[in-house]
Amino acid sequence: MIAPHLPVLQVVLPLLAAPLMVVVRRGGFAWLLATAASVAALGIALALFARVADGAVLSYAMGSWPPPWGIEYRVDRVNAFLLVLVSSIATVVVIYSRTSVAAEVPREQLYLFYTMYALCLAGLLGITVTGDAFNLFVFLEISSLSTYVLIALGRDRRALVASYQYLIMGTIGATFFVIGVGLLYLMTGTLNLADMAQRLPQVAESRPVLAALAFITVGVCLKLALFPLHLWLPNAYAYAPSAVTALLAATATKVSVYVLLRFYFFVFGGTTVFIALPMAEILLLLSLAAMFIASTVAIFQDNLKRMFAYSSVAQIGYITLGVSFDSVTGLTGGVVHLFNHALTKGALFLLLGGVALRVGVVRFDNIGGIGRMMPVTAFGIVLGGLSLIGVPATVGFVSKWYLVLAALESGAWWLAFLIVLSSLLTVAYVWRFVEAAYFREPDPAVARLKEAPLAMLVPAWLLVGASVYFGLDTVLTVGGASQAAQDLLRGGR
Repeated sequence: MIAPHLPVLQVVLPLLAAPLMVVVRRGGFAWLLATAASVAALGIALALFARVADGAVLSYAMGSWPPPWGIEYRVDRVNAFLLVLVSSIATVVVIYSRTSVAAEVPREQLYLFYTMYALCLAGLLGITVTGDAFNLFVFLEISSLSTYVLIALGRDRRALVASYQYLIMGTIGATFFVIGVGLLYLMTGTLNLADMAQRLPQVAESRPVLAALAFITVGVCLKLALFPLHLWLPNAYAYAPSAVTALLAATATKVSVYVLLRFYFFVFGGTTVFIALPMAEILLLLSLAAMFIASTVAIFQDNLKRMFAYSSVAQIGYITLGVSFDSVTGLTGGVVHLFNHALTKGALFLLLGGVALRVGVVRFDNIGGIGRMMPVTAFGIVLGGLSLIGVPATVGFVSKWYLVLAALESGAWWLAFLIVLSSLLTVAYVWRFVEAAYFREPDPAVARLKEAPLAMLVPAWLLVGASVYFGLDTVLTVGGASQAAQDLLRGGR
């Protein structure tokens, strides 16, 4: 039967697809194989999500070596929620990429693009599903190395510089992470995360364990681009191919947030991190800095992709703000914003890919009057912007509502005020697009534009529609996030 092997098939299918693409070396075949692997991964993720919905935990022992002796793949409600998100976004992006990537990547490199895409997907799914600390590092590197290549394939030569910057920062982050894992192995004698969590309380206050926590925190925060460790992100998002930007913005940073949550609550335990140490205060300050400073910088960008890249740094601040509350409501807000922001920002970058295809450059100087020539694309960007602001009937409102509730529950009314105030900065940079698209006369070049191809519009609008639908029906998103939050806190206690 296939059912018992679903956890490993989740990773193996895209991992096996990659070398097949290199052997055949045809762009069309590579796209078909990448699409099939993505759809299969989504189907498996949904099946796993259904199997753990009642709180069950699935354990898959690699090579029949029982944990903690062998590598274990472990699925619970927390990572099943993320598996669905990653595979859903990947499926939408790969369908979109058929037209987008053909315009942005040389024909002879198309098969390499989809090879790297499949490896990136396998790495992200592997990070999410593995229950082994070193295996997690391996998958982290698989996803990172493939991402560096995907960014470098951008047609702008500055993509090479952006990729190199990300490589340097990513390598530093990975080094910090593996040093932390090494220290934990030194103190516990195990790499299995569940086994490590059981052994750590005996040595929780020792200096090597505290040093491990510090190394892992810095390493993972570099990967998730928490302010001020975000310097690689704006250029990477701005100059990568549009499909790559959407994939990274919607999945890569979200998976890194999951790694942080897994270590904080399941391995170290929330008590060690948030009571014995001032991590809540540190996360709170860095989150607020991200929300205000990154949003302010976004207002002054002249490139739309860079503007929304800085917006992503700010939105990551909302996610980590939810984590800093160390409460069910706060974690629910953080986890649901992880899901909601993936939908919104994925939609925005896919729509910007359509603008890039027609206009060539997504700068404010080049998009005057685009709302008349590309009305469907422009309206989708406006809806995405409303979600970033947190307007009711969008997913962004749901996230911020729970964050405000968490602030009020903790008695920090001033923090609720700051959450609302930071949204006004979002209004400022979203309005810049509205003003340029709808209130300027079209340039002669823009006046001859036509709408983006349906092959790009339909996938993008699937995410736009999801951003509205899940803003109205929160049973799946808030329900899943609430269950994940309760499991996280239970694991940490």
